[in-house]
Order: sequence, then structure tokens, then C-alpha cells
Amino acid sequence: MSIIATALGDRRARTAWAPPADRCGRLAGERSRLRDAALIAGGAAWVAVLGQVSIPLGFTPVPLSLGTFAVLTAAGVLGRARAGAAMILFLAAGLAGAPVFAGGQSGVGLATMGYAVGYVFAAGLAGRAAGRAAGPAAGPAAERGPVRSYWRLVGLMAAGHLAIYLLGVPYLVAAANLGWADGIVQGMAPFLPGDLLKTLAAAGTVWLPKTGRRGRARQPQRVRPG
Repeated sequence: MSIIATALGDRRARTAWAPPADRCGRLAGERSRLRDAALIAGGAAWVAVLGQVSIPLGFTPVPLSLGTFAVLTAAGVLGRARAGAAMILFLAAGLAGAPVFAGGQSGVGLATMGYAVGYVFAAGLAGRAAGRAAGPAAGPAAERGPVRSYWRLVGLMAAGHLAIYLLGVPYLVAAANLGWADGIVQGMAPFLPGDLLKTLAAAGTVWLPKTGRRGRARQPQRVRPG
């Protein structure tokens, strides 16, 4: 019995012990997961806070808000996976009763619920900007010039807005018992000028800091004369 106990003890000791490199790898993985969780929670909070900057309109249940700008900027910074997870967290919080939707609303009975669901898909589209605009993960596409990169970002942000409308307007039509013409008048047309500005601003917000980092990285080092 003592031999078996000794063998089991040695086995537990070998299992518990790991080479320093393995322990460092596990610690790095845990820190990465914690960082991802913090970024996801921060992205959801960012959308919830900016969504409260809203102006109700008398002729439609859909308010003017900065919610879509928050979604696009979060997606451009966090990337597709983390931004999508952040929007799912945001949506789940609102459905559970947290007042995170525009105007402090929550719950499942809102005529504007389609727009909130569209945030998830918008994050997936606009989140491609995190890999295509700049940075180490961008690859050769990041080196094609800042102007072309900016307009590519504008296209991704516009696609994100389109995804929100494709889900938001039909849901509004069904929930408010509207015709399609009224649905477009109440759920899309009044917001297009503002959404154009938010698209351009969101693209610039994501693009400018990365452009600055690229410029600093390319700046040649000065050699002092001997």
C-alpha cells in the first residue's frame, strides 16, 4: 500500500507541476480571456450609454440617437467577434429588463426591437474594419494608403447601417401594424442624413488613430552627425 501511495503522490506532484513556459502560457491565456471579457463588457456599456443620447420624434417610435454611432465605433475597435459578443450582451441586458435601449427603455415589446437585433449583425459587418483598416493583423491591405483605407471603412460602416435597417424597418412595420411606405417614412427616411454623418464620423474615429500610429512607425530615425 505504501508503494501505491508513493506512486500516486509522485503522479499528483508531476501533474501539479508544469514547466515555467507552460505556466506562462496558461497565465497569458487567462489574461487574454479576462481582457476580452472586459472589452466585451465595455463595448456593451459604450452602446448603452451613448444610446441614451436620443431625441424622441413625435411621428415615430424610433428616436434619433447615437446608438448606431456607438455600435459602429465599438465594432471598428473591437473586431467582429468581440463586438458581436458585446452586442449580444447589450441585447440580452435590455431583454432582461435593464434600461439600456434608447431613452432608457427595455423589454421585449418594443416596436424598435428590430434595430437592437440589427446591432449584432452591424457589429459583424463593421467589425471587419478592425482587421482591414490598420494594425499588425491588417496585412497588406493596411498599406494601400490612408485615403483608400478610410473609404473602405466608410463602406463597412455603411453596410452596418444597412443591416440595422434591414431588420429594424420590417420589425417596425409588423409591430406597429404599418404599411411599407409608412414604415420607411417612420423608420428610415428621417434618419438617413444623420446616419450619413455618423457613418463618416465613425469611420474617421476608427481610422485616424491607426493612421497616426502608422505614420510614427514609418518615420525614419534621425542619425546625429559624428
